[in-house]
This record gives sequence, structure tokens and C-alpha cells, in this order.
Amino acid sequence: MRLHIEVRTLVLVRRVAGFGAAAAMSLYLLVKLVWIAAEVWQGTAQWVLLNAITVVMALAGAALGLALAQSWGTRLPGWLVLPLGWVAGGFLVSMIPYMIVASLVAPSAPEPAATTPAWESALIGVGFAGMAVALVVGLPLFLRERWPRAFTGRVGRERADGRFLWVLPPLGVLTATWISWAAGSTYGLLTVCDTQGRLLMANSALCAAGAGWSLWTLGPWGSGRTPVWLPMAVGFVASGSLFSWGAWRLAWLVAGTYQPVELRGVAVAEHCVAVVAGLAVLVALTQAYGRR
Repeated sequence: MRLHIEVRTLVLVRRVAGFGAAAAMSLYLLVKLVWIAAEVWQGTAQWVLLNAITVVMALAGAALGLALAQSWGTRLPGWLVLPLGWVAGGFLVSMIPYMIVASLVAPSAPEPAATTPAWESALIGVGFAGMAVALVVGLPLFLRERWPRAFTGRVGRERADGRFLWVLPPLGVLTATWISWAAGSTYGLLTVCDTQGRLLMANSALCAAGAGWSLWTLGPWGSGRTPVWLPMAVGFVASGSLFSWGAWRLAWLVAGTYQPVELRGVAVAEHCVAVVAGLAVLVALTQAYGRR
């Protein structure tokens, strides 16, 4: 009876978190739709494409939230829900450490955002933070219901066979590079990073280090006594962050609408390595799960 009550409680928490994620992303979606309408009305449509892409992403995020909350979400095919959750977790959950530290260290908005109306900034902030927090709660519960072997027990002998340990050196290079930039180094940069830029670099370094740790822990030489949910969860979010943010920045860099603080060649190499490393860590996680 007690176990049944605990399961019902976890299901209720998942449902509340899922609806919360959908509601939070709807706020962000509202702002983006207002921006697109204003640009079309004023004839300044140079950012319509970017905003249209973020609208599609917001719709996908809201749909993911509803899938986490509704019973039909548990019947969705894994090939559909896993990539969506991986990208959403990579984009948002991985930014929670940055959002917490930035609110304490650099609470003031950068100069370009000063022209944004307060209500728009508030809705965007609530939308991002609400979606991230809701995913932290709801996504692990959903994944644990669908794939319990990935979150129960210890690593043990059923682990990845080490074919993806070649990713550790690139992850180490990314970690060291981002830490050096966060510490104030300007090698490979066009300009000195401001406080928020350095915090973003530190957050990226944290993700790269987390991905490397999960890969090592699930590999042949990791500790078999580690609870398996820990490297699975850390690796899932960290690899999703490397892939999602790397692909996003790389796409707009190639399109010519994104001006990085890094030298162009450095930025291209940096984001290409992040995308490949993120994919490789995800494959290693699925291999470790398959062995279980």
C-alpha cells in the first residue's frame, strides 16, 4: 500500500511539473509571437526567421511538457520523446547553474536588453526559468517510468565497453579552454568577455566536465558502486547541452547572423567538437543502458 501511494505521488508530481513546463513555455511563445507581429507590421523583418525558429522550438517545448503530464506521453515512441527531451534538457536544464549564479553576481541586464519592455523581459525570464525547473523535476520522473533500468541500481558490470573513451581528450580540451576564458584569458578571443559571458563559459566548462565524468564512470574503469542514475542523468543533460548549444551557435555562425567573441576559426572548431562530443556521449549512454 505504501509503495502504491509513493508511486501515485511521483506520478502526480510528474503531471504537475509537465503542465508547469507547458505553461512556462507558453509565456515565452507569447512574447515571440508579439515580436513577429510587430516586425511584420513595422516592415523590419530581419529577425523574423530567427524568431520563427524559436517559436517552433517553444511549441516543441510546450508539447514536451504536455507529454510529461499526460498518460498518452508514456505511449509515445522512444525515438520521438528521447531526442526532444535531450535537446530541451540540454538547452534549459544545463543553464540552471548559470541562472542562479548570474542572478547573484551579475543581476543587471546587458545594455541591448534595456530597450526591451519590462513585461516582455519578465515573461521571457519566467518562461525560461519555469521550463528549466519543471524539466528538472518532471523529465527524470518520466524517463524513470519509461526506462527504469537506467535509473535504478548501481553501475556494476553492465557498462559501456570503452569504445567512446576517445571523446575524453576533446572534452578535456573544451573544459580547459572554457575555464581559461572564464578566468579572464583572451587567447583565441576577439574581445574580452564581460561578467555574464565569463559565467556562460564557466557553465559550458561544467557541462563538458560533467559529460566526461559520466563517460568515465560508465566506462570500463569507472566505479561499479556508483548509483547508475547519477552518471546517466549528468551525462544526459551535459551531452544535450554540448550538442544543442554547439549546433545552435554553429548554425547561426555559418548563416552569418551570429557574432562570436571568439575568432571565427576558433568558434567553428569549438562548436564542431562540442556537437560531436555530445552525440558520442549520448551513444555511450544508450550503449550502457542496452547492456543493462
